[in-house]
Amino acid sequence: MFNIEAFDIKLNTEFIGRNFVYAEELSSTNSFLVDKNSNYNNNGTVVLAEKQSAGRGRMDRTWYSQKDQNLTFSILLKGNKKLNSRINLINFAATLAVAMSIENLYQQRTHLKWPNDVLLSGKKVSGILIESTSSGSRIERIVVGIGINVNQSIFQGKFNIEPTSIRNEINDMVDRERFLAEVLNNFEWLLNKVTENGEFILKEWRERCNMLGEKITVSDGTKTQYGIFEDIDDSGFLLLKTKEKVERIHFGDVSIV
Repeated sequence: MFNIEAFDIKLNTEFIGRNFVYAEELSSTNSFLVDKNSNYNNNGTVVLAEKQSAGRGRMDRTWYSQKDQNLTFSILLKGNKKLNSRINLINFAATLAVAMSIENLYQQRTHLKWPNDVLLSGKKVSGILIESTSSGSRIERIVVGIGINVNQSIFQGKFNIEPTSIRNEINDMVDRERFLAEVLNNFEWLLNKVTENGEFILKEWRERCNMLGEKITVSDGTKTQYGIFEDIDDSGFLLLKTKEKVERIHFGDVSIV
């Protein structure tokens, strides 16, 4: 059982997580907050579910998580002019929040895999899914879904990237309440950096990406491209250097050749 009081003591944010919803089971924390008719509309609302019956990741993939062992939650951000202009960097801020929290609390080296994965020892420990709703051309709600393998020790099934958990890497149980508070504290700080200085986010992300300069493949489900991972641009898109040109990639699965 998640101890909300212990979590709240560690939370040092101004608005992220100050409205906190805990559920034993939901179909999806993202779906819960994406709904415009939701009763939960406060900026920074966090919804945590111990189990998701229809949890999902990017490209409609299913996200599996053992009940009461991990952290599967979503954060609601209300759209505004500054945030909407840099919405792609929110994804990087979320991955960095998880990575920095692992580094700060457990002294483990992390790597970030474009566009939304956090790796420990080359294995996936966390993934991000961002969804939004709009009214005309104006973004109203941005929902940041985060799944983190915390205390799960055994993973069954087939995976694109081999999974791991923080527990497996540090050989010790993790205090979920403390870790979630750390992630949210870091996320709020990084979110301010997104609107104040996007270059800080890009710099920190580059430092943790070990694919830069490598030969890679990028698959979007319909086609596969080959080239060199040259860099990311100011919007966080991947710059793929092919024989003919440098292509700006918006999404896809990346693998080192």
